[in-house]
Amino acid sequence: MQRFFVESHQIDEEGHQIHITGTDVNHIRNVLRMKTGEELWISDGAHKEYHCTIEALEEEEVLLHILYAQEPDFELPNKICLFQGLPKSDKMELIIQKAVELGVHEIIPVETRRCVVRLDARKSEKKVARWQQISESAAKQSKRMLVPQVHDVMTFKEALKYAEGLDVLLIPYELAKGMKETRALLDKIAPGQSIGVFIGPEGGFEEAEVEAAVCAGASSITLGHRILRTETAGLAILSVLMFHLEEKEG
Repeated sequence: MQRFFVESHQIDEEGHQIHITGTDVNHIRNVLRMKTGEELWISDGAHKEYHCTIEALEEEEVLLHILYAQEPDFELPNKICLFQGLPKSDKMELIIQKAVELGVHEIIPVETRRCVVRLDARKSEKKVARWQQISESAAKQSKRMLVPQVHDVMTFKEALKYAEGLDVLLIPYELAKGMKETRALLDKIAPGQSIGVFIGPEGGFEEAEVEAAVCAGASSITLGHRILRTETAGLAILSVLMFHLEEKEG
């Protein structure tokens, strides 16, 4: 069943109707070719989702009738921010898609010293808009209650500053040792704590960047004896965190 996202002002105060506007109208009418009476799910971007039927299809609006509302437990108990070093080609699109499926809350593209890709303001704006569309599409497919935000590209220094407010910072690093220590760190993460994960680009982080992250409160962890590609490393730790945190929640 199709899923769409709305803001609170699009939901009727009496809780009977939802007004779909913007680009979703064209998607419902002309791409999906949905008809009146068909059912779909609507998320309010927070905690509630609504099971609805299409009541009317207008030129600039689709009117939905709410059958019932519920508060499903689809989201992780922790807010996870992925700080992803800019990769080459279209790898970022895959990373965003899969990270959203795995429960990430925010994605911050980061320019590090070993990044091959350098985006000027114009290219960055277009890329981020495209990445946000991918985030929304993945959120719909995976039954997310919200659309994870893809931020504007940050420098490594800006990313560390942004991460200051997070409870736990992790930086997988190929020179880090001790799987036992890594497991112990993950075991200490409690439900509700916010988590930042720093992933380097192709070529990884420079040692000075890892040292700066550690000075900012990050813990250097290992993902095993194998060297992972940038598009694999983030998804590996996100998968571990998803399993670990959902298990803790019960």
